[in-house]
Amino acid sequence: MAELIPKLPVFFLILVRLTAFFVTVPFFSYKTIPPQARIFLAIVLAWMMSYSIQTTNIIIDENYAMLVIKEAVVGLLLGLVAFIIISALQIAGSFIDFQIGFAIANVIDPMTGAQSPLIGQFFQTIAMLVLIGTNAHYMLLDGIFFSYEYIPLQSTWPHLGDVALSTFIMKTFTGVFAIAFQMAVPVVATVFLVDLALGITAKTVPQLNIFVVGFPIKIGVSFIVLLIMMGVMVAVMQKLFHVMFTAMRDFMVIIGGG
Repeated sequence: MAELIPKLPVFFLILVRLTAFFVTVPFFSYKTIPPQARIFLAIVLAWMMSYSIQTTNIIIDENYAMLVIKEAVVGLLLGLVAFIIISALQIAGSFIDFQIGFAIANVIDPMTGAQSPLIGQFFQTIAMLVLIGTNAHYMLLDGIFFSYEYIPLQSTWPHLGDVALSTFIMKTFTGVFAIAFQMAVPVVATVFLVDLALGITAKTVPQLNIFVVGFPIKIGVSFIVLLIMMGVMVAVMQKLFHVMFTAMRDFMVIIGGG
């Protein structure tokens, strides 16, 4: 018991960062995972990490409240960076849905509880299966564990006013839209050619109701292209995971003052 008491302040700080991380990070933050399971996992990991992380003695004093707030901010921001990268799937789905006419049929995503495009939700489900199948969700836990090397428990407030952070944000959003465009361009380009063919058909055969015929054709062609390009889509998702882990590491270096 005497050895456990000095570890309690460290354990609580680690628990705050972990729980804040699980609130925003993909997969662990999804509502399909019971909150009790997430809390239990955070407590177990915090208990293990409190004996694995090399820290100086942390005591509860007048600065302890600031350390708690700092840990919550760091955990939320790390998870938010990963969530922004994964949002490329929703952006790609929005591009495709707008082109094939599914944009009017947004549904509630059971994983996040927010409205999402149909194709975007399909991409999200495939991405989560790839994430679990490749054990990439363990890399997320590795990321929060090694974050203490860049942002120690006893460190001061993170460097959120650094100029490098603004550059990082711009590069991150640029990369997200670039990956989303790579995923959407095969379907969008094919549907554009279908629209062009339907326009020519409407001019040559005015008796044909192109609005009735066009929607089923575009949806069918889109599904065929998605089926053909599924291997490429999975490869792009794996690239997206690599970008996510790299962005999390770069973000930790920046706000840690490295």
